[in-house]
Amino acid sequence: MPLIPEEPQIHESAQGPGVAPAASRATSTPRPVPGPRPAAVPRPARPGPRPVGRPAPSAPPAQRTSSVQRSETPAGTHAENRSGNRSATRPDAAPTVAPTPQIQLIPAPLDGALDAAEEAVDLLLDTGRLPGDILVLTTGEPHPWAAHELSFGEASYWAQHDAREDVFYADASAVGRAKARPVVIVAINGGTDDAVGRVLPAARERTGTLLIVCGDPQRVNAALGAGV
Repeated sequence: MPLIPEEPQIHESAQGPGVAPAASRATSTPRPVPGPRPAAVPRPARPGPRPVGRPAPSAPPAQRTSSVQRSETPAGTHAENRSGNRSATRPDAAPTVAPTPQIQLIPAPLDGALDAAEEAVDLLLDTGRLPGDILVLTTGEPHPWAAHELSFGEASYWAQHDAREDVFYADASAVGRAKARPVVIVAINGGTDDAVGRVLPAARERTGTLLIVCGDPQRVNAALGAGV
């Protein structure tokens, strides 16, 4: 006997009493599901970073401060204060005179002056002095480094001098071309007394803080014109 397909009403009765048809149910509005947040747009860089929590300094009211000073200063000291302030703030005031460089003498014979200069360079570097702060001048035979670098031409040789990246060795006759450095070392390893007498004052003019002379103390004193 063939099976009779189920009637549609059987499905409706299977739902049980009290169940409203699907069409009569109130359709609930689905809540939107939050998606991933868009990437934050980077802020433009600030023209000048400033420490957090520290306000920008403001210029002090110069006129107000000066008026307070005039009211609190005795009348007899007005002229002194005004003259002192003018001398301290005038743009055309005389510049401060640079201190005279210290001169140190290392006694050494002619054949040992260059070795004494090398020892002085090593000591300066060991104590934290930068290589570009040191200039070494020789009155006799040139330093081996200078002779080697001059073989490539004077242009590249003096370019290293202008770069100020390392200790520079030069002949005393070229002291006029050398620029000032904090420390200048003169090795009196030859040359005439006249040549030594010319190079020592010139080396002192190009010295910032320390002039070291390696050689005969009598020749050095005679060249500098005073005891060292």
